[in-house]
Amino acid sequence: MLIPKNNASMMRTKILIKIAESFLKNNFEEADRIPLDLRPKEQMPSRCCIYKDRAVLKYRCMAAMGACPEEETDELKSLKEYGQEALERRSLPKSKLSVIDIACSACIKSQYLVTNACRGCFAQPCRLNCPREAISIVNGRAYIDPEKCVNCGKCHEVCPYHSIIKVPVPCEEACPVGAITKDEFGKEHIDTEKCISCGKCLASCPFGAIVERSQMIDVLNQIHHTKNSVVAMLAPAVVGQFPGSINQLVSALKKAGFDEVVEVAVGADITTRKEAAEFVERMEKGEKLMTTSCCPAYYKAAKVHVPEIAPFVSDTRTPMFYTAELAKKTYPGYKTVFVGPCLAKRVEAENDPNVDYVLTFEEVGAILVAKKINVDECEPQDFSMVSYAQGRQFPLTGGVAGAVASLVEGKADFRPERIDGLTKENIKLLKRYATKGCENNMLEVMCCEGGCVSGPGCIALPKKAARAVGEYVAQAEKLPKEDE
Repeated sequence: MLIPKNNASMMRTKILIKIAESFLKNNFEEADRIPLDLRPKEQMPSRCCIYKDRAVLKYRCMAAMGACPEEETDELKSLKEYGQEALERRSLPKSKLSVIDIACSACIKSQYLVTNACRGCFAQPCRLNCPREAISIVNGRAYIDPEKCVNCGKCHEVCPYHSIIKVPVPCEEACPVGAITKDEFGKEHIDTEKCISCGKCLASCPFGAIVERSQMIDVLNQIHHTKNSVVAMLAPAVVGQFPGSINQLVSALKKAGFDEVVEVAVGADITTRKEAAEFVERMEKGEKLMTTSCCPAYYKAAKVHVPEIAPFVSDTRTPMFYTAELAKKTYPGYKTVFVGPCLAKRVEAENDPNVDYVLTFEEVGAILVAKKINVDECEPQDFSMVSYAQGRQFPLTGGVAGAVASLVEGKADFRPERIDGLTKENIKLLKRYATKGCENNMLEVMCCEGGCVSGPGCIALPKKAARAVGEYVAQAEKLPKEDE
């Protein structure tokens, strides 16, 4: 699902920049002015009043500092105090998506409504196709009885005038696994046991009520205060996210304080080799199906929501895992920071001792803006580790399967299918494939439609980013191979 540019997402970026600036200026001494600066008195409020706007902004700032608004109970605690706590913590809190209670609009329950476009036509397909007889004609127009309606959408599908519309709850609609639901007051809550950290609810909420705990301040603290050496591990989806070339971005990150910058496509190359070998081995054993394993949101969805597919998920680890393993061996004592488009990587990192922190492209962009570093003005520098194979295509739909196919050819029958995005429908599809089988023997499953270039931490339009990644893949094919 492509979420267009909107005020909620732009405000999230502004908050990250303000928090980074406040850290760099004076360690959050003036952090409590941020909500006031973002919502000055002369500006029209977005909610009922400017004071509620500022209260919501405070909670969003807390999340940008790494706190969880749902767990905080002290209303008088200042942003300066939250900032100081962020500087003093030595271990990361558990990654978590949460709902800011006062920001949640308590949207009405998802339902179908008849609009003024209804002509009360003679055919009445809406009434005749309703399985619960919930539709009648009242005063020359269709009427849906909310007590009988089960939201099946049949009326919406058959209306010749498109006069029946669905009014969704955006966050619930976006969640592929039913992890977000209303309480008795209509407010939304996220079930952390069910949540796969895909971030689709965060991206879809038009009120900016859903937030995640950022690790941006923890990384800045490592660079500026603890003086640890830090290595940035750039996911291949980063291509096209920032102005300038990828090598200029390497230079920009080093200006920002990262000591080394490595390409996660190196780890993707390892994933490709291991996953190809595993596929061949499984097929030789007579297994009928294998799925990819590099998407952490899908990995948890398989484990929690589609246990039928779990035995078919590849045992091969992700590109982040192999890159971090290499980085720790190459740069002993360095702190490793994965930079990517994905919120679920934070959860994966909690179980990987080689990954210390995870930042999104949006957070890295905020750091660069706060430090006044323009990527396209930097002198290009090379990666400390660079990919020579197929790993650069991983962030595109079909990229993982395509990379594996290049190594499987001639060794096993390879019939891939792409599951392009985790949706409610695709969750059902995976269950059916697991229990009833399918014509294909390799499923590439991506949580985000279009691949990682559509992740919730991205800042570029997905189609534009996909073109840039495609060009980058072509460059890799012209490089000398590892064994040459």
